[in-house]
Amino acid sequence: MSANEPIQFSPERLDAIHAVVAKYPAPRSALLPVLHMAQEDFGYLSLDVQQLVADTLGLRLMIVREVVTFYTMFKEQPTGQYLMEVCTNASCMLNGADELLKHMVDSLGIKVGETTPDGLFTVTEVECAGACSGAPVVQINNQYHEKVDAAYMDAFVTKVKGGQS
Repeated sequence: MSANEPIQFSPERLDAIHAVVAKYPAPRSALLPVLHMAQEDFGYLSLDVQQLVADTLGLRLMIVREVVTFYTMFKEQPTGQYLMEVCTNASCMLNGADELLKHMVDSLGIKVGETTPDGLFTVTEVECAGACSGAPVVQINNQYHEKVDAAYMDAFVTKVKGGQS
């Protein structure tokens, strides 16, 4: 898609969106699943994509923005191939999440929220992963990794980089 082409859903995706909307009493009720679809299609929810969702559902952009900015699962910027979300809430913090987060960004040479220059890794901090018994938790591309330590993450990064040859 060129920079001048308007962002749009494919006809197949529009059919899927209409099927989801039909399950709810009002289009606004379908906002979460439609945002997930949009993020799947476009990789992240840029302002243009958020406007597309708003237009598709007949909503004001602000309603879509309120949802996108509230939930950590929605990304407004491109992320690396591996999105590593470190929970730093109470249980995880008490079990070393802050030190783990620092180790991860230091070893990758980035700051929290940044992506490595090779586009492989993005490290973010999340408020709560909802998996306190497995603290500290790192969610990698929506898959939970529990009781994670620096050695575990170093091995993961090494494995990923080894497969990139």
